[in-house]
Amino acid sequence: MAANPRLRALTMNVLAPEYADGPTRRGVLAAALADAAPDVLALQEVVPDDVRRLEADGWRVVPHPRSGPDGVGAVLAVRAPLGRVRTDPLQVTERTAATPWCGVAAAEVAYEEPLGGVLVVHHKPSWPYGFEAERERQARAAALLAERMLAEGAGRLRHVIVLGDFDAGPDAASLRFWRGLQSLGGASVCYQDAWEARHGAAPGHTFSPDNPLVRAGDMPLEPGRRIDHVLARCGRHGPTLRVEACRRFLVEPVDGVQVSDHYGVLTDFAVPERESGAWPE
Repeated sequence: MAANPRLRALTMNVLAPEYADGPTRRGVLAAALADAAPDVLALQEVVPDDVRRLEADGWRVVPHPRSGPDGVGAVLAVRAPLGRVRTDPLQVTERTAATPWCGVAAAEVAYEEPLGGVLVVHHKPSWPYGFEAERERQARAAALLAERMLAEGAGRLRHVIVLGDFDAGPDAASLRFWRGLQSLGGASVCYQDAWEARHGAAPGHTFSPDNPLVRAGDMPLEPGRRIDHVLARCGRHGPTLRVEACRRFLVEPVDGVQVSDHYGVLTDFAVPERESGAWPE
């Protein structure tokens, strides 16, 4: 098991290296990751060279089940040893063939007390604006995969963290489902939105026209959305982990280099002083 006083999780869509001087951007990203020192990492728009660099740096990498014909995909990576791993390509309708690297990767990780077993889930649904119907089905499928793994890991798993580029804002049906605000297909779950836990209704856009790579990219008319999320599963009486900090990551250029068209989301979790659902003695 890996000792850890807190759990730091980062999600970031790093923009495929074929765009905007990818090698320079990747170098800046590597230095920023080393400085931030996350324990759990969800990266989107990575290629095989990125995966090899992560593995060489000691990360244990779980690739998503599919990638695009150009090799672009997504990965879940953790520092601690991996337990059970499951993936699902989330090909929920005929239209999802147009988004080949959507999918979910989930891994069980054992930490020393007081954290214990954690299920980390990297969720990446379909990206097009008009695909919310697919994102709803994909959210339901990913959430139920997590619930099955949690049930199978009874006695080992205490917490579930879901993170990724969800391609949907907090008010979208797929995010409302994750946040426990509505059901989908007869299923319901509840996860706390880490950004909302620390910042309330502050916009916190992660895909923004303020970012020059958004203005230069495929979506120059993007008005700005918070679509990259870190979530913590709630038990019957609330979240099992406390959000100690949550901030956007690599918002400003570093030495003139804008690392991606997305900003990352970096979150610190800690075990609360007492579990929800019981009055103190």
